[in-house]
Amino acid sequence: CDWSSDVCSSDLTNILFICGGAFAGLEKVISSRGEGKSIGFGADVSGPDSRKIGDIISDVEPQDLLKFGLIPEFVGRMPVIATLNDLNIEAMIKILSEPKNALIKQFKKLFELESVKLTFTEEALKSIANKAIKRKTGARALRSILEKILLNSMFDLPSLRSVEEVVVNEDTVDKDTEPLLIYSESSEEPASAS
Repeated sequence: CDWSSDVCSSDLTNILFICGGAFAGLEKVISSRGEGKSIGFGADVSGPDSRKIGDIISDVEPQDLLKFGLIPEFVGRMPVIATLNDLNIEAMIKILSEPKNALIKQFKKLFELESVKLTFTEEALKSIANKAIKRKTGARALRSILEKILLNSMFDLPSLRSVEEVVVNEDTVDKDTEPLLIYSESSEEPASAS
Protein backbone atom coordinates (compact mmCIF):
# COMPACT_ATOMS: atom_id res chain seq x y z
CA CYS A 1 0.00 0.00 0.00
CA ASP A 2 1.44 3.35 -1.02
CA TRP A 3 0.24 5.76 1.67
CA SER A 4 1.57 8.78 -0.23
CA SER A 5 -0.89 8.27 -3.04
CA ASP A 6 -4.64 8.73 -2.88
CA VAL A 7 -5.27 5.14 -3.96
CA CYS A 8 -4.62 2.36 -1.45
CA SER A 9 -5.64 -1.16 -2.34
CA SER A 10 -5.58 -3.46 0.65
CA ASP A 11 -6.09 -7.20 0.60
CA LEU A 12 -7.46 -8.48 3.92
CA THR A 13 -7.79 -12.11 2.79
CA ASN A 14 -5.49 -13.68 5.39
CA ILE A 15 -6.01 -11.16 8.18
CA LEU A 16 -7.58 -12.23 11.48
CA PHE A 17 -9.53 -9.63 13.40
CA ILE A 18 -10.09 -10.19 17.11
CA CYS A 19 -12.73 -8.18 18.93
CA GLY A 20 -12.78 -8.33 22.71
CA GLY A 21 -14.45 -6.62 25.60
CA ALA A 22 -16.33 -6.97 28.84
CA PHE A 23 -19.83 -6.36 27.37
CA ALA A 24 -21.30 -5.50 30.77
CA GLY A 25 -25.03 -6.21 30.82
CA LEU A 26 -24.97 -8.73 27.96
CA GLU A 27 -25.80 -11.50 30.44
CA LYS A 28 -29.17 -9.80 31.12
CA VAL A 29 -30.01 -9.85 27.41
CA ILE A 30 -29.07 -13.54 27.16
CA SER A 31 -31.00 -14.46 30.32
CA SER A 32 -34.13 -12.69 29.11
CA ARG A 33 -34.08 -14.58 25.79
CA GLY A 34 -36.82 -17.18 25.78
CA GLU A 35 -38.49 -15.83 28.89
CA GLY A 36 -42.11 -15.25 28.08
CA LYS A 37 -43.84 -12.59 30.10
CA SER A 38 -47.08 -13.77 31.54
CA ILE A 39 -49.40 -12.56 34.24
CA GLY A 40 -52.20 -14.09 36.20
CA PHE A 41 -52.72 -17.02 38.53
CA GLY A 42 -51.41 -19.64 36.10
CA ALA A 43 -48.27 -17.68 35.21
CA ASP A 44 -44.94 -19.47 35.35
CA VAL A 45 -42.92 -17.42 37.84
CA SER A 46 -39.17 -17.90 37.80
CA GLY A 47 -36.48 -16.22 39.86
CA PRO A 48 -33.37 -14.55 38.53
CA ASP A 49 -30.88 -16.77 36.71
CA SER A 50 -28.67 -18.44 39.34
CA ARG A 51 -25.88 -19.38 36.93
CA LYS A 52 -22.53 -17.63 36.95
CA ILE A 53 -22.04 -14.82 34.45
CA GLY A 54 -19.46 -16.87 32.53
CA ASP A 55 -21.96 -19.71 32.10
CA ILE A 56 -24.66 -17.33 30.87
CA ILE A 57 -22.32 -15.55 28.43
CA SER A 58 -21.30 -18.89 26.91
CA ASP A 59 -24.84 -19.12 25.44
CA VAL A 60 -24.42 -15.89 23.44
CA GLU A 61 -25.86 -15.77 19.92
CA PRO A 62 -25.65 -13.06 17.24
CA GLN A 63 -29.23 -11.94 17.98
CA ASP A 64 -28.17 -11.21 21.58
CA LEU A 65 -25.40 -8.93 20.33
CA LEU A 66 -27.92 -7.10 18.14
CA LYS A 67 -30.27 -6.59 21.12
CA PHE A 68 -27.27 -5.46 23.16
CA GLY A 69 -26.78 -2.62 20.67
CA LEU A 70 -24.13 -3.71 18.17
CA ILE A 71 -24.95 -2.90 14.55
CA PRO A 72 -25.78 -5.78 12.17
CA GLU A 73 -22.89 -4.94 9.83
CA PHE A 74 -20.45 -5.42 12.70
CA VAL A 75 -22.04 -8.61 14.07
CA GLY A 76 -22.13 -10.09 10.56
CA ARG A 77 -18.34 -9.81 10.32
CA MET A 78 -17.80 -11.93 13.46
CA PRO A 79 -18.24 -15.54 12.28
CA VAL A 80 -16.84 -17.09 15.47
CA ILE A 81 -17.85 -16.01 18.95
CA ALA A 82 -15.86 -17.41 21.85
CA THR A 83 -16.28 -16.65 25.55
CA LEU A 84 -14.02 -16.94 28.58
CA ASN A 85 -14.83 -18.66 31.86
CA ASP A 86 -14.81 -16.91 35.22
CA LEU A 87 -11.59 -17.13 37.22
CA ASN A 88 -11.70 -19.58 40.14
CA ILE A 89 -9.64 -19.53 43.35
CA GLU A 90 -6.87 -21.71 41.89
CA ALA A 91 -6.51 -19.43 38.84
CA MET A 92 -6.39 -16.33 41.05
CA ILE A 93 -3.65 -17.87 43.21
CA LYS A 94 -1.66 -18.70 40.07
CA ILE A 95 -2.04 -15.11 38.88
CA LEU A 96 -0.86 -13.88 42.29
CA SER A 97 2.24 -16.04 42.48
CA GLU A 98 3.38 -17.71 39.24
CA PRO A 99 4.06 -15.16 36.45
CA LYS A 100 7.47 -13.53 36.15
CA ASN A 101 6.08 -10.20 37.40
CA ALA A 102 3.48 -11.67 39.79
CA LEU A 103 2.11 -9.35 42.47
CA ILE A 104 3.45 -11.48 45.32
CA LYS A 105 6.94 -11.35 43.78
CA GLN A 106 6.69 -7.57 43.38
CA PHE A 107 5.75 -7.03 47.02
CA LYS A 108 8.43 -9.46 48.21
CA LYS A 109 11.00 -7.45 46.25
CA LEU A 110 9.78 -4.21 47.87
CA PHE A 111 10.22 -5.75 51.32
CA GLU A 112 13.65 -7.11 50.38
CA LEU A 113 14.76 -3.53 49.77
CA GLU A 114 14.30 -3.07 53.53
CA SER A 115 16.05 -6.43 54.22
CA VAL A 116 12.78 -8.00 55.36
CA LYS A 117 11.29 -11.29 54.20
CA LEU A 118 7.59 -11.23 53.22
CA THR A 119 5.67 -14.49 53.62
CA PHE A 120 2.10 -15.42 52.70
CA THR A 121 0.43 -18.53 54.11
CA GLU A 122 -1.61 -20.76 51.77
CA GLU A 123 -4.77 -19.80 53.65
CA ALA A 124 -3.98 -16.11 53.14
CA LEU A 125 -3.59 -16.61 49.38
CA LYS A 126 -6.93 -18.43 49.26
CA SER A 127 -8.60 -15.64 51.24
CA ILE A 128 -7.13 -12.97 48.94
CA ALA A 129 -8.37 -14.89 45.88
CA ASN A 130 -11.80 -15.38 47.44
CA LYS A 131 -12.05 -11.66 48.24
CA ALA A 132 -11.16 -10.78 44.63
CA ILE A 133 -13.83 -13.17 43.30
CA LYS A 134 -16.45 -11.58 45.56
CA ARG A 135 -15.60 -8.14 44.16
CA LYS A 136 -16.46 -9.45 40.67
CA THR A 137 -13.72 -7.40 39.00
CA GLY A 138 -11.48 -10.33 38.13
CA ALA A 139 -7.74 -10.26 38.70
CA ARG A 140 -7.75 -6.43 38.71
CA ALA A 141 -8.89 -6.56 42.34
CA LEU A 142 -5.79 -8.43 43.53
CA ARG A 143 -3.44 -5.42 43.61
CA SER A 144 -5.81 -3.23 45.62
CA ILE A 145 -6.43 -6.04 48.12
CA LEU A 146 -2.69 -6.60 48.61
CA GLU A 147 -2.00 -2.88 48.92
CA LYS A 148 -4.67 -2.51 51.60
CA ILE A 149 -3.24 -5.46 53.54
CA LEU A 150 0.39 -4.28 53.36
CA LEU A 151 0.03 -0.49 53.37
CA ASN A 152 0.71 0.09 57.07
CA SER A 153 3.53 -2.44 57.14
CA MET A 154 5.25 -0.82 54.15
CA PHE A 155 4.86 2.61 55.73
CA ASP A 156 6.12 1.58 59.19
CA LEU A 157 8.86 -0.80 58.08
CA PRO A 158 11.71 1.72 57.63
CA SER A 159 11.26 2.97 61.21
CA LEU A 160 11.04 -0.50 62.77
CA ARG A 161 14.38 -1.92 63.76
CA SER A 162 15.24 -5.61 63.77
CA VAL A 163 12.14 -6.80 61.90
CA GLU A 164 13.24 -9.89 60.03
CA GLU A 165 9.98 -11.16 58.52
CA VAL A 166 6.42 -10.04 57.86
CA VAL A 167 3.85 -12.84 57.71
CA VAL A 168 0.42 -12.41 56.13
CA ASN A 169 -2.05 -15.04 57.34
CA GLU A 170 -5.77 -15.68 56.94
CA ASP A 171 -6.73 -13.37 59.83
CA THR A 172 -4.79 -10.53 58.23
CA VAL A 173 -6.93 -10.83 55.11
CA ASP A 174 -10.33 -11.73 56.56
CA LYS A 175 -10.33 -9.81 59.84
CA ASP A 176 -8.27 -6.78 58.73
CA THR A 177 -5.62 -7.37 61.40
CA GLU A 178 -2.02 -6.26 60.90
CA PRO A 179 0.46 -8.79 59.50
CA LEU A 180 2.65 -10.60 62.00
CA LEU A 181 6.05 -9.01 62.54
CA ILE A 182 8.87 -11.37 63.40
CA TYR A 183 11.89 -9.77 65.05
CA SER A 184 15.43 -11.10 64.92
CA GLU A 185 16.51 -12.93 68.08
CA SER A 186 19.70 -10.90 68.49
CA SER A 187 17.77 -7.72 69.14
CA GLU A 188 15.36 -6.67 71.81
CA GLU A 189 11.72 -6.09 71.08
CA PRO A 190 11.05 -2.41 70.39
CA ALA A 191 9.58 -0.38 73.21
CA SER A 192 6.00 0.65 72.67
CA ALA A 193 5.50 4.23 71.56
CA SER A 194 4.10 6.51 74.22
